Amino acid sequence: MDVIHFPDDPRPPRWAQPVLALGNFDGVHRGHRKILERVCRVASERGATPIVMTFDPHPPRVVRPDKAPPLIMSTAQKLEAIEGTGVQGAAIVRFTPDLSRWDPDTFVQRVLVDWLRVADVWVGANFLFGHDRAGNFSLLRTLGSRYGFRAEKIDPIRYKDFVVSSTRVRRLLGEGRVDEAGALLGHQYYVDGVVVEGVKRGRSMGFPTANLTTANELLPPDGVYATTATLGSAVHASVTNIGLRPTVDTSGRVSIETHIFDLDEHLYGQTLRIGFVQRLRDERRFESIEALRAQIAADGDRARMLFSRLSL
Repeated sequence: MDVIHFPDDPRPPRWAQPVLALGNFDGVHRGHRKILERVCRVASERGATPIVMTFDPHPPRVVRPDKAPPLIMSTAQKLEAIEGTGVQGAAIVRFTPDLSRWDPDTFVQRVLVDWLRVADVWVGANFLFGHDRAGNFSLLRTLGSRYGFRAEKIDPIRYKDFVVSSTRVRRLLGEGRVDEAGALLGHQYYVDGVVVEGVKRGRSMGFPTANLTTANELLPPDGVYATTATLGSAVHASVTNIGLRPTVDTSGRVSIETHIFDLDEHLYGQTLRIGFVQRLRDERRFESIEALRAQIAADGDRARMLFSRLSL
């Protein structure tokens, strides 16, 4: 997938009559995928190029940093997920204080028309843009008529009783309801990181763990989770503890430790993706190492029972 940045990079000549999905796409949830799939289908029918536009940094980081939410995905994760839908190009707008002051007409003219020369622009029903979020879909359609592109929107996507949104996904993750968040996302919530060397307490108790350092901003609350661990192309069942390890550690540092079932090898330096399947319990302090070991074994048994009913 071609990736270009505004204002530094020119539009690739091979982008023919771009059909554009426009938005933040944090999490690439079911609603986002509906837009991306529609863009790919329309582009295919016309022999055009399906592309996506997003922003970096996330606009709230610039216009209201004190209220900016943690992101569900890193930029790299988001681009990977978008590419998986069949989109052929990504245009990333470097969001700056100066750009945040552009009125809707200026944004459309400079970015959509002069830079990308779009044929179609697809957005979600609640899309707002321009200074003080003054532009809505009706204005986008009017500007499209003026500058020669079509503007279309996708109505909100519902999953069971809920409208799917990044805000709702963040709320569910913040409450530890990772299975419900995954249902709205259409995929497991996951974090990526590198395995670093720990103090090997888990190994001494018979449960070796991979200690993960991650750049992902949003973590579920402290607790124990049934998870998947992806190494390369292999997906393994696992259990992950997020928290302070109060029984064995007084440093106050939050750690992410994953015990991968039936895998006992050194993983230091390897990239690991942890997908959150279900919360098993809160993190708590135990009176002894023996009590902790027994609880870890019980957590493993419960997770194995869960995975026996699922397909990895």
